[in-house]
Amino acid sequence: MSSIQQNNKRRILITSALPYANGSIHIGHMLEHIQTDIWTRFQKSRGHQCISVCADDTHGTPIMLRAQKEGISPEAFIAATQEEHIKDFEDFLVCYDNYHSTHSEENREFCELIYNRLNDSGHIAKRTITQLYDPEKQMFLPDRFVKGDCPICGSPDQYGDNCDNCSATYSPTELKNPKSAVSGATPINKDSEHYFFKLTDFEAMLKKWTRDGHIQEQIANKLDEWFETGLQQWDISRDAPYFGFEIPNAPNKYFYVWVDAPIGYMASFKNLCDKRDDLNFDDFWKTDSDAEVHHFIGKDIVYFHTLFWPAMLHGSGFRKPTKVHAHGFLTVDGKKMSKTKGTFIKARTYLKHLSPEYLRYYFMAKLNNRVEDFDLNLDDFVARINSDLVGKYINIASRCANFISKRFDGKLTQGISQHPLIKEFQQASDKIAQAYEDKQYSSAIRDIMALADKANQYIATEEPWVKIKDEATIKQVHEVSSVSLNLFRILTIYLKPAIPSIAKQVEAFLNVKPLTWQDAQNILQEHEINRFKPMVQRIERKHLDAMIEESREEAETANTPQLAEPLKPEIEFSDFDKLDLRIAKIVKAEHVEGAEKLLRLKLDLDGVIKQVFAGIKSAYQPEELEGKLTVMVANLKPRKMRFGLSEGMVLAAGPGGKELWILNPDDGAQPGMRVK
Repeated sequence: MSSIQQNNKRRILITSALPYANGSIHIGHMLEHIQTDIWTRFQKSRGHQCISVCADDTHGTPIMLRAQKEGISPEAFIAATQEEHIKDFEDFLVCYDNYHSTHSEENREFCELIYNRLNDSGHIAKRTITQLYDPEKQMFLPDRFVKGDCPICGSPDQYGDNCDNCSATYSPTELKNPKSAVSGATPINKDSEHYFFKLTDFEAMLKKWTRDGHIQEQIANKLDEWFETGLQQWDISRDAPYFGFEIPNAPNKYFYVWVDAPIGYMASFKNLCDKRDDLNFDDFWKTDSDAEVHHFIGKDIVYFHTLFWPAMLHGSGFRKPTKVHAHGFLTVDGKKMSKTKGTFIKARTYLKHLSPEYLRYYFMAKLNNRVEDFDLNLDDFVARINSDLVGKYINIASRCANFISKRFDGKLTQGISQHPLIKEFQQASDKIAQAYEDKQYSSAIRDIMALADKANQYIATEEPWVKIKDEATIKQVHEVSSVSLNLFRILTIYLKPAIPSIAKQVEAFLNVKPLTWQDAQNILQEHEINRFKPMVQRIERKHLDAMIEESREEAETANTPQLAEPLKPEIEFSDFDKLDLRIAKIVKAEHVEGAEKLLRLKLDLDGVIKQVFAGIKSAYQPEELEGKLTVMVANLKPRKMRFGLSEGMVLAAGPGGKELWILNPDDGAQPGMRVK
């Protein structure tokens, strides 16, 4: 939709690309989610029915392997990650009407429904392919879990899908000297039957759809290159073991993660519809729906969202997106985010040092609707926040509010509705709204800050701080201050989608209800306001330097090998000296009835017999232990157990299970000898 339609209420569903559940949210993610949230808040401010949904993308081999490494189930792992993601978005003031998960029953049902409809219509094919297989882990290896020498330029340590050195793309089976990134084993070729989506069946539809205003021209031009080279069938299946949804009537075959990820938009919305009486799923997703569906994504996933996704929807009887809004990547000081340089900044790390609205405003001040990379220039960031938010915007209120509170009983004057500056600010509404609508955020900010400059110039010209000293001009101070605070209120309305928390403080200061876009056409007269309190603080470069240093330290810690179980607090040597370690002979070992892990040991310390219950049953048969020497903690306070009294502890080591060994002293040791 290219023009503003204030009087026609629109129904809009908005989504952001789903964050993958194997890591923390960082400021690169926030570039997308913030611009999505700004557009959503703008549409809601205009009075439209606007719903925004998102979810965690939770399936795939990386999630499965990460959970195994953590020693927990994939379900437990993604649940913890989702909790972290939701908290980060909330604290960045990104407000989704629903934040769900692709590992949900709604998503399973839609995946099966869409697949079955495509299959019944003949859009699914099967054929045998050859893949790399890890013989140790007994699993097929995704592209990014194979490394080797590039088959084109020979560069070592390249992933199985493309070369970072020469940018060549290839099949993992073409790699030279391949190694599994999971186990280090040399993979073998193995055949498997896979399922394919016949994307070519939808080529004519896609050529038309991609040129009908649903995507940016830059993306449409890129898609034309893919059309020229010819669309290919899309492999939508993966082999077990795999964390995801099993394909109907295909045992041990799972939907590829990129099948169920976009379907997650539908699932999250359906989950919300089931919670609310005012929403109906079909009203937004049926083929003849007049509602709008907008996807905000990064440029790296346009292939999935502008070819596969609309084809899947069309082939299964659902409507296609109204528009797919793609954006570029985030750089910091002109370079790719770097963990070693500290510019790979997690959302949580940023929030420890700076207000989320500083980043929200800066993103808005520089974003446009083109598919361009966005540079977070740190010096410019500091200058922009201090100049625009502090020096221009908040400065209007801080220069005038005290006059109203101290000299005019906290009440604005009347008779200012036709003031030329107020009328000019109000008349700017449509132009600024159109910039929002077109996602020309930087243009909107330029216009808003130009108005702020005019407000500040008006105050500087009128000099209320001088006129307040003369009884003859005090009335003029009342008018100047009242006009200025109304200008400040209008600017707040225009900025509210970017700085919602500051806007909320302004609403409290002005003693008004939550401001909507239409409120710009009204003014406050004979209205009582509250005392002004500082809302935005200046920032200094040292705040960013501290954030970068913490990010660098986090990266170093993450790259340092960690123990599976963290060490307990440090002890002094005198604490260790309290232990009395003695050589003991195992004179008798036997099973303990009713105990899964324990053996009962009789230990001889040079004539003194002690009974110990040891959790080593998984590694030893009792008869294997009798006659052996071991090391025990001889002065451990006896512990009453339901099987009897345990009078010490034998020392053992190993990962557990069958790999658990009691410490066996060298020959020459005698029972009762102290171990030092």
